[in-house]
This record gives sequence, C-alpha cells and structure tokens, in this order.
Amino acid sequence: MLAITLPAIDDIPAVTLHFEHSLVSISKWESLHKKAFFGRETKTPVESESYIRQMVLEENPPEDLTDRLNVDDYTALAEYINSNQSGTWFREDQEPKPSSDVITSELVYYWLIQFQIPFNPVEEWHFSRLMTLIKIAGVKQSKPKRMSKQSIAEQYRKLNAQRREQSGSAG
Repeated sequence: MLAITLPAIDDIPAVTLHFEHSLVSISKWESLHKKAFFGRETKTPVESESYIRQMVLEENPPEDLTDRLNVDDYTALAEYINSNQSGTWFREDQEPKPSSDVITSELVYYWLIQFQIPFNPVEEWHFSRLMTLIKIAGVKQSKPKRMSKQSIAEQYRKLNAQRREQSGSAG
C-alpha cells in the first residue's frame, strides 16, 4: 500500500490517501473503460488518471485528487505500480513461457479458480505479488522437466571439477 498526503489548498484541508495496485483496482478500471488494463494499446492520460482513482482505498476521495498530485507523487505511484512486492525469484527454466493472451482481470480470476486460490485476501494484494503466487502455483503443478543426457553430463563435469579443486586432486 502506498500513502500520499495531498496538501491543503485554500480552505480545503490536507488529506492522506492510501493506494493499492491490486486485482480489485484493475477490475474496477476494466469495468469502467471496457478494455484490458494490460492490453497492447497505450493508456490515454485520462485513462491513467482514472486508474489512480480506482487505486484509492478511501471512500469518496476528493474530486480534484489528480490535480493535487505533484510530480513526486506521480513518480511514487509509478514506482509503486512497477515494484516487485515479493522475495520470490524463479530460475530461468522455471519461468513460464510468455503467452499471447491479453491478461484481463477475468483471466486472473480464472487462474485463481484453476489453482484453487481463494479470492480473499489475494485480490487485494499488490498485483506483482499476486502474479508471483500464480506463477508459483503453475510451477508447482507442472511436471518436472527431464534433463537431457548432455545437461546431466555437463552438471557432473562441473561437480567433479569443483570437487577436484576443493580436494587438490588431479583426478
């Protein structure tokens, strides 16, 4: 979650708002704009500002919300949206192959159903964390790949070389 304080203007008091880049926010945005959030076309400035409004957790945010954000606030929002919110990493051979599917909120909900992941609370997690969980489920449910004979032989060569070096042996 990201908290940003909008400064006071004239007789309007300062207000702190909390933002969440989540499946819920993406679903609201797609419902409003009738298009995929992760679609191939670039978002217009109006659509981008609309997403910022969908991210706000408080009820009835100020109407002038996007006008009161400064450059640093927009930078913080962009960094937050693009941040990796997980300590999990994947080996290259575990990375799922890129799909030609356009990712929509409905597709992500389908994956949650497929992997029997309950919607609550994950639909409110940071989106990168949710996608990491889905990748883990996919990796864990897939059959392990068999290593080729060449890969096994290469792995044995490396292990033998390490052991020879550690023991000071020539072979």
